[in-house]
Amino acid sequence: MLTDNHHRIINYVRLAVTDRCNLRCTYCMPENMRFLEREALLSYEEILRFMQLLTGAGVNKVRITGGEPFLRKDLLFLLEKLVKIAEVSITTNGVLTAPYIPQLKALGIQQVNLSLDTLQPQKFFRITRRDQFTAVRKTLDGLIDAGIPLKLNMVVMDGVNTDELTDFAALTRDHPLSVRFIEEMPFNGQGKGFSGIEWHYKRILDAIRAVYPLEKLADAPHSTSMNYTIPGHAGSIGVIPAYSRTFCGTCNRIRVTPTGHLKTCLYGNDVMNVRDLFRRHATDEEVLSQLQAVLHQRFANGFEAEAANRHSQLESMSVIGG
Repeated sequence: MLTDNHHRIINYVRLAVTDRCNLRCTYCMPENMRFLEREALLSYEEILRFMQLLTGAGVNKVRITGGEPFLRKDLLFLLEKLVKIAEVSITTNGVLTAPYIPQLKALGIQQVNLSLDTLQPQKFFRITRRDQFTAVRKTLDGLIDAGIPLKLNMVVMDGVNTDELTDFAALTRDHPLSVRFIEEMPFNGQGKGFSGIEWHYKRILDAIRAVYPLEKLADAPHSTSMNYTIPGHAGSIGVIPAYSRTFCGTCNRIRVTPTGHLKTCLYGNDVMNVRDLFRRHATDEEVLSQLQAVLHQRFANGFEAEAANRHSQLESMSVIGG
């Protein structure tokens, strides 16, 4: 069993399979990105080897992220292998996802997190710099129709989409999905300063409460969101204090970037590289030993990690991994 120096059990890994994305969301990356060459990425064989090591050490959940994971060739091959050893979920922007929905259903994918920051096609183009709203909406409707557990993630941006908070909340009226409102984070890939946010989780909740009554739901262990239901609605809403970082004390996850770098905190530096260890022919025991060692040097929360990382240039979320 993997544990950190704060007695937190690690049983969940967020695994980015590519840094490539077919959108250019303004809060995530610049228009002109230089993406990695294929050989720089963890191969599927390396991913499966690492996941076998992790599941043997108690990890039972993996979330496949990117960039946009469906840009990685033969992703279904990887998913077919992973569902045999762990609970698998996926985060996607939905542009390419719709045709794969029947296969995801058949594989028993536990959950899909769909990123969508506006319900307005013209605004979608302004945010993403791409005219793909119709494709994403097709994915949203297809996932609902297929009955795959769905979380719809909206990054709340001051002056951009805050006028749509209640429109998103209204989606829960007839559909059993979870709409999650995420505080904006500094990982914009622009290399610019980030001085804080206007729309923190309390303000988001107040804006929704002005229109809908909210009833608090019990939060699942290790939940990163504060969850609510609107009486009479089939679904729920959640607010993720990603910048406020109120959930760090129960963090049970690690992140692996497309190049095999491992992060024990989203706001921290890379602490080891799995790809390089494998390609230097490290044994399984050596890899697990180094992993446990870095976990025992883990920061208590995202604020400690950010302070230690304050001189580093802010990365794109597509490089970090969703």
